Amino acid sequence: MAKWVKTVIGVALLPVCIGVARALWSVLAKAGPSDHVWVPMFAGAAAWWAIFLLMPKPMLIYVYGHELTHAVWTWACGGRVKRFKATSKGGAVVVTKNNFLITLAPYFFPLYAVLIVVIFVLGRLIWNWDRYRVWFHLLVGAAYAFHITLTWHILKTRQSDISDQGCLFSAVIIFLGNAVVLLLAMPLLTGSGHLLAALGQACSETGVVLRRISGIL
Repeated sequence: MAKWVKTVIGVALLPVCIGVARALWSVLAKAGPSDHVWVPMFAGAAAWWAIFLLMPKPMLIYVYGHELTHAVWTWACGGRVKRFKATSKGGAVVVTKNNFLITLAPYFFPLYAVLIVVIFVLGRLIWNWDRYRVWFHLLVGAAYAFHITLTWHILKTRQSDISDQGCLFSAVIIFLGNAVVLLLAMPLLTGSGHLLAALGQACSETGVVLRRISGIL
């Protein structure tokens, strides 16, 4: 697909970005002052932020997760990974299939946070880990902060993933990806609301934005 077409798609998706952002804000507001969720999550995020600012950045861990995310989304899209390489200075994967989701997934899919969630869910089912819920939220907060800070850090340098897809299109997909991940995660983490309700609200808010734009035009 030509870059100019992706630019047009990126512009067309801007109202969706606004709608999803409005829905996310509403979901966060409805979550309420859940101390057993927000306090450990913010504590984990703050702990990682201190590490990020004061200590050498663990680029090998980040790059490995970055390239592994490319691989995971390749498998999810029906492709195969032929070669995998990750070092502290960079990495690469050779795959048999590629699309914008595979290319941009590392920038919106917090792999390590998702792995923590999967491990905790399995632990609850097998070993009744409910008593460790506070530690779970602390680790999720740290892992998501890891994703946000190091993604922002590498985006300050030229990334072929971004330039190949086009800056505007990439920015829109990355924003939407992160927002949708949070929109789906909040009901699960806080125990308030439902996934379908969150998605329905995103669609509803997008419709409101589109109607307002059509009214202006």
